[in-house]
Amino acid sequence: MKNVTIDDVADHAGVSKSTVSAVINDRDVVKTSTRQRVLDSIEQLDYRPRGSARRGFKAPNGQSIGFVIKEADNPYYSEVLVGIQSVTGQHDYLTFVSSSEGDFGMEKQIIEQFSNKDLNGLIITPILNEDTDLSHIFELKRNNIPFVLLEGVQGIRAHLVDIDNVQASSDAVTHLIELGHENIAHLAGPGYSKHSEERIEGVRRAFSRSRLIYRDDVIVEAGDSFEAGYEAARDYFSERGAETTAVTCYNDLVALGAMKALRELDLAVPDDVSVVGFDDLELLDYFPIPLTTVRVPKREMGSRAAELLHQQVQGKAPDTCRRVSLDADLVVRSSTASPH
Repeated sequence: MKNVTIDDVADHAGVSKSTVSAVINDRDVVKTSTRQRVLDSIEQLDYRPRGSARRGFKAPNGQSIGFVIKEADNPYYSEVLVGIQSVTGQHDYLTFVSSSEGDFGMEKQIIEQFSNKDLNGLIITPILNEDTDLSHIFELKRNNIPFVLLEGVQGIRAHLVDIDNVQASSDAVTHLIELGHENIAHLAGPGYSKHSEERIEGVRRAFSRSRLIYRDDVIVEAGDSFEAGYEAARDYFSERGAETTAVTCYNDLVALGAMKALRELDLAVPDDVSVVGFDDLELLDYFPIPLTTVRVPKREMGSRAAELLHQQVQGKAPDTCRRVSLDADLVVRSSTASPH
């Protein structure tokens, strides 16, 4: 005999999964008539909630959310998580974190597992490329599971918290152009990130607004890690980057890896090559050359996403999906200078 799930109860009662969870955990956010309908469905289906979520028993902090990230070793997500927990802690949520490591199949499995664990909602940094099957995210929408995205997904109307990556990337390149650089390259991020695509578009925009001519070979495939930045910069400057005097990078990790490669090639930063990162990670304070970078408000991003998710869980979210665009600012430090 098939085990009855919280999804079955939600379908039977004609409500969302979060409403069923609210009734089970005895939260005072559900109308009396709706609560009774859910209780009737639980009884008729003989549903037995797992763990502490049982009728007549309220866990001290019976709420939890999932945070789905793309790289476990990227400190960017640690700073976002601090922002998330500044809100979830106030509302007695536990936050569970799991990383897809850039693997679409793993992301799908994580989201499906989280959905089956009676979590109240999800905050997701989705994997996106031309081959990505987004059925698992559409399934969240179909089942009325609250979620917030930290990168936009074309074709899915959902709550989103992000920055204008195109403008921020364009600002970084424009800064180099204004310093007098004419040979600029961009170490691009992984193909599974929409942010990578948007930051490449920012490079194109900056070129188009200047007298410089954009060519496809100014984009250098890199990735999102120290190692990716190191290898991409080493290969590029060893083989075809002799005239390049400046690079913008997908993120700070790539920039720091690139700076290591430049140092090994006896190219000084910024005397020979100016370098710009993206994110403004806290760890930059501990590196000898202060990095010019785009400051992303990571903690605010996490807190705004968590607050939007909490509003959904409580049934207080706006009817229309909110798209929160936070400000990102270029922070000029000593890794950039005019070309010699």
